[in-house]
Order: sequence, then structure tokens, then C-alpha cells
Amino acid sequence: MAAGLAALGALAVLLGGIQAAAAAASPWARTDQSAVRLISPASATGLADTVRLGLQFRLKPGWKIYWRSPGDAGVPPEIDWTGSRNLQGAVIRWPLPERFTIFGLTTMVYGNEVVLPLDIRIKAPGRALALRARVNYLACEKICIPYVARLALDLPPGEGTAAPRHAATIERYARLVPTRLAADAVAGAPVSIAQARFEKAPEGLTLKVLARSRDGFEKPTLLVEGPRPLLFGPARAELSADKSVALFRVAVGLAGKGAVAPDQPLLTLTLADGGRALEQVVRVSRIEAGAGPGLGLMVILGLAFLGGLILNLMPCVLPVLSIKVLAVVGHGGAEAAAVRRGFLATAAGILFSFLVLAAAAIALKSAGALVGWGIQFQAPLFLVAMAAILVLFAANLFGLFEIPLPGFANQAARAGGGQSLGGAFATGAFATLLATPCSAPFLGTAIGFALSRGPGEILAVFAMLGLGLAVPYLLVAAWPAIATSLPRPGAWMVVMRRVLGGVLLLTAGWLLSVLWVVAGTVAMAAVGALLAGLFAALVLRRAAPGFKAASLGLAAVCLGALLAVPALTGAPAPAGAARAVEDAGITWQPFDKVKLLNHVAQGRVVFVDVTADWCITCKANKALVIDRGAVAARLRGTAVVAMRADWTRPDAKISAYLRSFGRFGIPFNAVYGPAAPAGIVLGELLTQGEVLAAMDTAAAPRLARGQ
Repeated sequence: MAAGLAALGALAVLLGGIQAAAAAASPWARTDQSAVRLISPASATGLADTVRLGLQFRLKPGWKIYWRSPGDAGVPPEIDWTGSRNLQGAVIRWPLPERFTIFGLTTMVYGNEVVLPLDIRIKAPGRALALRARVNYLACEKICIPYVARLALDLPPGEGTAAPRHAATIERYARLVPTRLAADAVAGAPVSIAQARFEKAPEGLTLKVLARSRDGFEKPTLLVEGPRPLLFGPARAELSADKSVALFRVAVGLAGKGAVAPDQPLLTLTLADGGRALEQVVRVSRIEAGAGPGLGLMVILGLAFLGGLILNLMPCVLPVLSIKVLAVVGHGGAEAAAVRRGFLATAAGILFSFLVLAAAAIALKSAGALVGWGIQFQAPLFLVAMAAILVLFAANLFGLFEIPLPGFANQAARAGGGQSLGGAFATGAFATLLATPCSAPFLGTAIGFALSRGPGEILAVFAMLGLGLAVPYLLVAAWPAIATSLPRPGAWMVVMRRVLGGVLLLTAGWLLSVLWVVAGTVAMAAVGALLAGLFAALVLRRAAPGFKAASLGLAAVCLGALLAVPALTGAPAPAGAARAVEDAGITWQPFDKVKLLNHVAQGRVVFVDVTADWCITCKANKALVIDRGAVAARLRGTAVVAMRADWTRPDAKISAYLRSFGRFGIPFNAVYGPAAPAGIVLGELLTQGEVLAAMDTAAAPRLARGQ
């Protein structure tokens, strides 16, 4: 009997719960693809002035409805409450959606089932609430179908009966709604968005968003909403080394022909990471001019000419210098006409070679390949080949073997004490080959301008570079007396050849030091030993003619082994992974774009130095400006963060950073700060005054604008 009563009691409770759940939900409005209804956590309104209900959707597999900002296509659900009684207002809360891409269109959607929490405000608490909802929504799979659902839910006054299943369902989806972070709560929040700004770059407008997490990010995602005509692509995230900072880049488009981006718009940013999600309204900083030189073409052509001219003085062009000196010496005592023809032919060879380089750059750029100036020095094979060529040139100058200089240049007989025109032309081409890896002031600006423009600009800039490099030859062609007044070759020329040979060996040693950084100690030692063996074989060939065949065989083996060493060293590790280092009393942080922007967001000034062991101008800037005087004092202090990007070895992040400024070579230096979040780009030849002025400008507090 007792058991029967207990069973009846349980059945009554169950039936009561079912009845309460039924009373706390509207009937389903069904279609072939979807069903929708209103649900309530209780069967009555209670005494509160606000109740949380839910708009529940169920969708067939593959069908979706849209978030409040649907993306490239779609329409979000809308509710018309006309006909409701005792309703003050209603707010839809939107759980995090899923990103869905099809046919190149990205949309933000909900699939299978979703409940949109509804915050319902009651006019007269404690009285009955009659809800009449007209829900317009778009359900999509391969096709999209607009639907209208008419829902009715009546909640009487009083406490009523709880509907725990509905309450749990509403709460589960409410936890997926991002937390709204107020502006005055950002500083103490464990996760927050620190900064958002637009940047103009050659590829278009970009939104950069900087976010911080006290506990570190895992796989953060960002959703961006803003006013028309702004259109936002998917966000690409980059994390700092300790994962405490995330930098998001979002491509920004404009809807409509001739549309203009609004000035400092308010954006709603939704940041999600694991189980955490927040929503923050941020005003975007004014559009900053990003990459790309703002100089006119004529100015750029002038800089290209100066860059080519200065190349003649750079230490890495010493092989070219030796060719020039010996060419002048070879014309000693010759007729003026022969001198003029020879040097004009050499200048023509330089110009023609630069035009060939321009054509190659145009072709590689069109194919999407990475194009840059000086990046050959990042390749171990190039370093080894250059070192071997320099040793062979030095051996030739020491008289260990005799070939015309350069070896392929003189195929015709000499006339008038000088080279044939074909040989002189080839000498110019060879000079260009040896000059291409070198960096010089003004070169980076000119090359960066050219490679970010079209074929016409590339050809014009490279032609001016060639003209600058050819100036010494053109001067001799204009005033042949420079060469004809020299004495004819004799004993003094032997001394000069030995001096130049020693200089070339020193240059080869410098290349070995670069190889040590790029490929490691083993590779450097192996190449050094093989170069020594090559030089010794040539000495043996000269000193002991009886061992000529053996010495030539040894030289051939050394040359072959030299080419094999780079292949055995493997791919060099990226340079950007280095730890903080101290140099000249300055603590240099490794380059990290995310950390850089985080420092700026916290009000610090950051000095960025992109350098490489093979960049002679970088070394000069370091010795004359960065490590001396007031600049060094600032960098040793706490007011400025010193950050170094070592580009000696290939590093994709550093390459991308340079390209963001329209630069394709180094040296490159920039100063960032609260007043210069996009960075102040410095000249290639630094001065104390320029660097200090940039630091002061970047540190200045931003003036309130638009107030």
C-alpha cells in the first residue's frame, strides 16, 4: 500500500513537471527545415521586473541560421513584439556563433540547436505577461528560405512552478554569451582589448587589434562588428612568445563604389579563447599611414643614383674596386680614344646588367616569389661561392695562375693597351654581379619603392642604380687623362696586385664570419679549411711545376667539396628566435611585433633595429650612433625598449615586417611610442639628432582630437 502511494506521488510530480514545462513554453512553430518556440524557466512571472526567457531553434542537419552580424551574407533573426501585453522591452543575447565558409563567403552561423537568451522587462511586475512574437529568420543550407514564426506565451502572475529543463537550457546558452567589458573595467580585467587602429598599407586597409590575457592565450579568435560601409574579413592571430599578448590583423573592405572609411569609428569586438569570451566596444585610432615611401618618382630616382654611387665605396664591393683599379692601370700609356671606348663599354655593361636584374625582379614579383636586396647573403651556398671566387681572384693577383681579369671577359685580342669592347662590357657585367648583394645608404628606399610599384618604376629605379655604379667609369671616359697619365705597367703594378690580393683575402675572411652566423661553426671551419687547401694547391702549382697535375686535382677537389658543404649543413634556424642579449651595455630584446605593440599600448617607447652581420651600413650605424653618446644612454635606460631583429639568417616574420613598410633591404630602423603607434621610420644613415628627435616625438602624449 505504501509503495503504491509512493508511486502515485512520483507520478504526480512527473505530471506536474510536464505540465509546468508545457505551461512555460509556447507551441513549436514548425517548418520542413526548422522549429522555433519561446521557453521560460518558470510557469509564472514572479515578482521581478525582468525575466530571462529563451528563443529556441532546432534545425535539420546542414541547415543554419545567422548571428547578429552574419558576415558576407545572411540575415539574423528579428522579433516583432507587437500585440504583447505588460511588456516594457526585450533584448536578445547572442551566444558565440560558428564561422562557416562556402564559395569564398564567410558567415557567422548557428547550426543544429541554439537558444537565444531574451531579457524581458515587465511594465508592471507581479501582473500577467502576455507575449506575442513575430519571428523573422532565414534558414540556409544549399538554398536559403525566409520564414515567419508566430509565437504566443502567457505567463500568469505569482511564483508558479519551476521548469528546470528549460532553465538549464537557457542557462547553458547564456554562458556562451560573451561578457560585456565596460571601459572603466579594462585595466583590471584578466582578458581585455588594449588597442585597435587602422593602418594603410600597399595591400589595402588593415585593422590591428592588440589583446592581453593575464593567464595567456590558447587559440584566440576575434569577431569584428562596425558601421557601414566597413566590411571585415577573418582575423589572423599572432601570439607573443609567452602567449600573454595577441595581435589580430583584419582586412578591411568598403561596401559601395567610392565609399570612405569613417573617422575613428566605434567597433564591437568579440574575443573568444577556450571557454572565455568577452565583448568590448573600442574606438579605433585614426588611420595611420603605413608602409610605402611617400616620395615622388623623381626624388626616388635621385636616391637610386646616390645609392648606386655609394656602392662604389662599400667594403663588400672591394672585388669590383680591384677590377676598376686594374682596368685603369691596364690603360696606362694608352691612347685617349681607346681608353674612352673601353670605359664606355664597361659602363654600358653595368647599365645593361642592371636592366637584366630589373627584368628578373619583375618576373619573380609577377610569379609571387620573395624579392629583396642583399638576401643572397642569407644563403650559405652564395657565401661559399663568393668566398671561393674571392680566393681565386686573390690567387690570380698574387700571380699563382694567370687568366685575364675577369676570366670570361677577354675573348678578343687586346687593342691599344686595353681590353676589347666585348671584354670591357663583360667587365661591367661582372662588376654588377659582385655589387648586387651590397647594401648602401638610400638603396633600401629606392629598391623598396621600385619593388612595391609596377614594371616601369622597377626599370627606371634599377637603371638609375646602374648609372650611379657606372659613374667612375663614365668619369674616366670623359677625362681619359686619368688613365693615360699613369705610367705603363711595371714593377709598381706587381706591388699593387699583391695589396689588392690581400684585401680580397680579408674580404673572403669576412664572408666566412658571416657564414659562421648563418650556417654554424662546423660549416665555417670546413669551408675555411677547403679554401686554404685551394689556395695551397695553387701555391704548389706555381712553386713546383712537376706537381702541376696533382695540384690542379687538389684544387678541383677543394672546389667541389666547397659546393657540397652548404647542402650538408641543412636549413639555418630562424634568427628571430634569439633571446635577449646585452651589447655595448644595451639589453636588446628579440624582435616580436606583438610584444612591440604591447609596449606601445603601455606607453613605452620602442627602438627597433633590423640588422645583419653582412650589412656593412648596419655596422656603421651601430658604431657611430646606436652604441655612442645620448642614443646609447637612452637605450641603456628604462624609458626606451631596445628591440633587435637579426636578419643575418632568413626569417619570415622579419621579412614580412620589412615589407609592411615597403622595404626589401636593410638597414632599417624605426621608433614607436604612444604618439607614434605606426612607427617613425628613420633614414638609412643614422644621426644622433634624428634618433633622439624620433624618440621624443614618439614619447609625446597624444593630444585629444575631435573633442
